Amino acid sequence: MLQAGEIQTRITHLQQTVSEASRTCHADATIPKNLMKWMDRLDNECRSARKVMLSEDQGRIRQWVDDLERLGDRAELACQHADGLDTRIMNAVSSMHSELSDLQRQLH
Repeated sequence: MLQAGEIQTRITHLQQTVSEASRTCHADATIPKNLMKWMDRLDNECRSARKVMLSEDQGRIRQWVDDLERLGDRAELACQHADGLDTRIMNAVSSMHSELSDLQRQLH
């Protein structure tokens, strides 16, 4: 199990990764609406990180990361089913999903 400081560091990095992936998607007008929907939900949910971290409730933090990981699964699936996506977008979504999955594994 990660220590509180490590969790905070990982979540801060995760927020940056999700935000970067979202910006990358928003920069391309050809992004499928389904993918954009999941990226926007992820980005919005990441903004609640401070509130979740301040709770210092390990169960709540794990549940929050689990919820994010499920949203990340949907974003990655939407990315895989989209035709002709730019490699930058595919890489950004894949990187974000990998980071979510890794954090989830480390929290459980």
